[in-house]
Amino acid sequence: MSESPFSEVLRNATWGDHESAEDDSYLKALMAGQLSREAYGELIAQHYFAYVALDEASRSLAADPVAAPFVFPELYREEALIRDLETVYGAGWKSRIEPSKPTRTLVARINQVATWPGGYIAHHYTRYMGDLSGGQFIRMELQKIYGYQPGGGVDFYLFDEVGSLPRFKNEYRARLDALPVDEAEKQRIIRETKLAYLLNTEVLGELGRVVRAELAA
Repeated sequence: MSESPFSEVLRNATWGDHESAEDDSYLKALMAGQLSREAYGELIAQHYFAYVALDEASRSLAADPVAAPFVFPELYREEALIRDLETVYGAGWKSRIEPSKPTRTLVARINQVATWPGGYIAHHYTRYMGDLSGGQFIRMELQKIYGYQPGGGVDFYLFDEVGSLPRFKNEYRARLDALPVDEAEKQRIIRETKLAYLLNTEVLGELGRVVRAELAA
């Protein structure tokens, strides 16, 4: 067994994947204020499809002894994403969005591992620990750029029901450290987390087409 806490082992094993996920033309253009609200909506739309699948996996595993400590109804994002989509696209938002090919691949993988607690944890960790960390900087920048306020536009990044984000993240790491699984299963979770980072990076990479279209217009 590793002497280091599993949360630390997992973070170190995926740090390179995390850094590559941050190096993206879409996010750079978004943070530079170069994209229209509709182009920002493309990101919300892809999040919507992924989080509907992730939240559904959470509900289906709520009674599982391994997965249950990572089922947080206060984190569910579907309602917040709908408010954001309505703010950007209006009442007819559903007809304006569709999953990209990389998003369909990501959703398919989330659905595929929805009966495997370790796989669910890998995807949950990949998304939510990012949202609770770097996602908060993104939210503040988007509020400056587009003028959005709580109630629609950046609600996806608001986690008021969680309370203190540093406290929550520390508790999350403690639950990772307490996972009742053996070393082989921990290695499987690490591999799935690296795959989750890759799939999410491909979703962002595909959004580069939005940047090219916007800057060419």
